[in-house]
Amino acid sequence: MAVADNLAMYEDTEPAPPQIKVEDYAPLVKRIAHHMMMRMPASVQVEDLIQAGMVGLLEAAGKYDATKGASFETYAGIRIRGSIVDEMRRGDWAPRSVHRNSRRVAEAIKVVESRTGRDARDQDVARELDVPLDAYYSMLQDANSSRLFSYEEDFGDEDNQGGQSSISMAFLGPLEGLQRDSLKQSLAQAISQLPEREKLVLALYYDEELNLKEIGEIIGVSESRVSQIHSQSALRLRARLADWKGND
Repeated sequence: MAVADNLAMYEDTEPAPPQIKVEDYAPLVKRIAHHMMMRMPASVQVEDLIQAGMVGLLEAAGKYDATKGASFETYAGIRIRGSIVDEMRRGDWAPRSVHRNSRRVAEAIKVVESRTGRDARDQDVARELDVPLDAYYSMLQDANSSRLFSYEEDFGDEDNQGGQSSISMAFLGPLEGLQRDSLKQSLAQAISQLPEREKLVLALYYDEELNLKEIGEIIGVSESRVSQIHSQSALRLRARLADWKGND
């Protein structure tokens, strides 16, 4: 379900009740902004996301209707995330070369894993691409900021998805157009077979909603390395599902 569908029932409602104070929810905007920084290009500052998120918060305060059943915080969270995504989409911040390199990395991972029968290591993929390891990490960093892996963006609140894992829902967007139910099963299996550190990063990010710094402290690496691991897991999934075929 798209965010727009989730929000449809809130449109054209009366203004928010006076007891809702926007300033009380500023910490919510900051938390969401810091969490979404992983999916943004290096040129974007967290202040940019906070500013966009505040717009969403103000819109939420103006449209919220408590009689619809959802808490204001839940509704505002959808609005805040949507506002940030919309603002980032307005900028042309993902050059074609970034998308091209993302495809190259995914293809290299697939080749290495087909040849070796095991998880492709960083150095293996860099060697297949014929680039230095640092250059490979730069490609991962760029790839991570070229897409918005967000289950809210494409499917809305996970509570409406029959208990689907946040991680699984997050990766359906880039693979949309395939047969959804069968893909969910294949995707869940592919995620379960990722290297342990990649699975941990995805779980901490999507299920626990930790930010880069918090994840880095848990697994003992830098924030930029967390971003690279996240990107590599996404491209590994793309490689492993490249030949996916749904049931007729």
